[in-house]
Amino acid sequence: MVELKLEVDYRCYASTTELPPEYQELLDCAKKALDLSYSPYSSFKVGAAILLEDGTQIPGANQENASYPLCLCAERNALAVANIQYPSQKMVAMAVVAAKEDIFVSPCGACRQVIWENEQRNGAPITMLIQGPEGKVYSFKSIGDLLPFGFSGTDLG
Repeated sequence: MVELKLEVDYRCYASTTELPPEYQELLDCAKKALDLSYSPYSSFKVGAAILLEDGTQIPGANQENASYPLCLCAERNALAVANIQYPSQKMVAMAVVAAKEDIFVSPCGACRQVIWENEQRNGAPITMLIQGPEGKVYSFKSIGDLLPFGFSGTDLG
């Protein structure tokens, strides 16, 4: 048996002011999307925003349903809009913000998988920015840092 270790590369910024302006704006877009959250059951608001290569920002917000499995995550809502309205644009970055103080909330497993698939379609990594409503920002070069051994279409054949 060989024991292997998995390492995750990420950066932690004390505040958004340490980020490039386009990432500051993307986080602001994700924070504004919190107002679009429909979360009457959990009161857990999540906003997301995607930055396309042409500078377009696409917001997304979680949408709950009384039948919980039918809920839609903010990340997947933004991804769907990006893929439908801007199919030829590559995704450069995604920001995810939760309305909980001092909490690190990363995309759920399903969202990680869908973001991974979009990275494969892109042929390039999507920078992930994660933050609470304020404070520290965590930056990952790729969703692969949050989803090691991701499943893709090449695994089907």
